[in-house]
Amino acid sequence: MSLSLLATGERYTIEEDIMNVRFQKTARGEVAILPRKDYEALVARAAEVDEDKGTARLVKLGRDAVAAGAPLLPKDVVDRLANGDNPVRVLREWREKPQEYISFKTGLSQGYISDLETGRRNGTAAALRLIADVLNVPLDLLVQD
Repeated sequence: MSLSLLATGERYTIEEDIMNVRFQKTARGEVAILPRKDYEALVARAAEVDEDKGTARLVKLGRDAVAAGAPLLPKDVVDRLANGDNPVRVLREWREKPQEYISFKTGLSQGYISDLETGRRNGTAAALRLIADVLNVPLDLLVQD
């Protein structure tokens, strides 16, 4: 947020908006007095700045994860996961691996994997870890809320 002085001490701009501010000396120091709408505009701008900082922090975390080798998921995969599709099925299909391949690589039965994909079973942490390793994805992608 940038404030710039327009006239001597009383009018400021915040981007395109002009704000009227009056300064008053008190026993605790000088204070700024401004109309409520201007105060609320300042509060809203401050919230936007905080949100921008939070977004920047999340973007940095994502970039760091990708640089460390985390997989980039295509939009259609992310959409399917966000829509509640079974993550084991979605990620297995994305990696183009049949259930039999996952079964062979993990030592889990094909029926167990089918049960995970249809929701008949939740899967143990150990089983999901094996599947995540075979699909080369983080374990948290396979864990449903």
